[in-house]
Amino acid sequence: MPEQTTFEGLLEAVPDALIGVDPSGAIRFVNHQAELLFGYDRTELVGQPLEILVPESLRTSHVAHRHTYLSAPLARSMGSGLELTGRHRDGTEIPVDISLSHLNTADGLLVIASVRDMTERKRAQEAQLRVERLSAIVEFSGEAIFSSTLDGIITEFNRAAENTFGYTQDEIVGMSRSLLSPKDRADEASGMLATIRTGQPVMGFETIRVRKDGTEFPVSLTVSPIFDRDGTVVGASTITRDVTSQKQAFEAARSMIESSLDSLVAISPEGMITDANDATVKVTGIPREELIGTAFSDCFTEPEKANAIYQLVFEQGMAVDYPLTMRHRDGSLTDVLYNAAVQRDSGGNVLGVYAAARDVTKQRQAGAQYTRSLLEAALDPLVTISPEGMITDVNEATIKATGVPRGELIGTDFSDYFTEPDKAKEGYRLAFERGSVTDYPLTLRRPDGTLSEVLYNASVYRDEAGDVLGVFAAARDVTETRLAQAELARQSKELDRLAELERFQRLTVGRELKMIELKKEIESLRRLVQRDEGDSDDQR
Repeated sequence: MPEQTTFEGLLEAVPDALIGVDPSGAIRFVNHQAELLFGYDRTELVGQPLEILVPESLRTSHVAHRHTYLSAPLARSMGSGLELTGRHRDGTEIPVDISLSHLNTADGLLVIASVRDMTERKRAQEAQLRVERLSAIVEFSGEAIFSSTLDGIITEFNRAAENTFGYTQDEIVGMSRSLLSPKDRADEASGMLATIRTGQPVMGFETIRVRKDGTEFPVSLTVSPIFDRDGTVVGASTITRDVTSQKQAFEAARSMIESSLDSLVAISPEGMITDANDATVKVTGIPREELIGTAFSDCFTEPEKANAIYQLVFEQGMAVDYPLTMRHRDGSLTDVLYNAAVQRDSGGNVLGVYAAARDVTKQRQAGAQYTRSLLEAALDPLVTISPEGMITDVNEATIKATGVPRGELIGTDFSDYFTEPDKAKEGYRLAFERGSVTDYPLTLRRPDGTLSEVLYNASVYRDEAGDVLGVFAAARDVTETRLAQAELARQSKELDRLAELERFQRLTVGRELKMIELKKEIESLRRLVQRDEGDSDDQR
């Protein structure tokens, strides 16, 4: 029929998706735009409930809304402010706007929904909202931000930029950004814009900028490209950070570093020197520009040991009083104690190691002199012996005990000065084996043949790494003690002999007394017998 053909032509001519629904909620017709919007063929939709085009989570409530509408159908235009969503065949949800109208037909009421895809509008609205938010952020940011064309003409200038440079937005917009640079740095802007044209940002570029009143100040610039919808670079956005206070703090810190008498260096994770103070230059004899970029370990007599210090710092976070010896370019040496700690950025990432070296040469010399004085003041002979058994040092008491000058003693075999060389060798061998020996008896022989009885006490001595360097031995002369002990033994023996004589004398005297008493008794008996015999004669 001509009327039906005209109606169908009108349906297809409408730019929005049209859907006709009967009172039961069944779809009666759709146009081609509806097919495109929802991804169905019309033969798949006609006869299906309308809720097939509604997200599953909303279907139950939509049925209720549909019944309410059918009880009192009213026309509803688009743009009513409702947040509506349709469902594509693939399950994705589509933001839509829907107008409703109804038509009484011979078959009954027919509700016609005109559905418009709001995806692009939503995107545009969200993009606009994002632009507005970004604009607000930029405008009220504490960072000085301005934008310019690729020709360097300023198009935007926020409040922080006004405060930083002294220009109002009205004064500066439309002017060249080179106005903000000193004359001798005018080429910087063109160089940065050339980078921006490639779509690449310029990060942390440190330079100088100039205010409206002509004062110059240090800044750090971050310049980013501005793209249009097609991805074409159309301008540049510049964030300007005034780093005056940071520069002042850095210069103050640098002054403190340079005034330090200790050698201070910054070391990269690869062990390369990235900075050094004047004290480091003096102790190495190498200019700063030559030091930077060289291996930290090359400045020391033991590179492997120096290399270990910053490896230790990376493992443990710090190192304290690590002994090293620095070598000057002229060959002179300086004993130092290194203290080091890891250097981190604001995010906690390790940037390298910061190390400080304290020159302890004088302290060690003073300590050595003090130790030497103590050794020389000792009354006992003191010697140091190498692992090979050779004398490496002696004190004055050793010279007196042996009768050999120091120069002749050093370098000779320790065992050569004793009556029993093998026993002497065994003594220091035991010291290396056990770590020490105590009261080891030996007899020292002087060149003139005189002997001295000694008791040796010895122990190994080690370097900072714990490696044995030799044996330190002290000899106590016990000759007089031994003589005194012999005299005491002699006297004790003599006393024992006298005691024995005394016992013999007592025994002899006792016997004599007994003989005298016996003689007395015999004499008494003899007299008694004579008396008895005289009495007998008288009686006769």
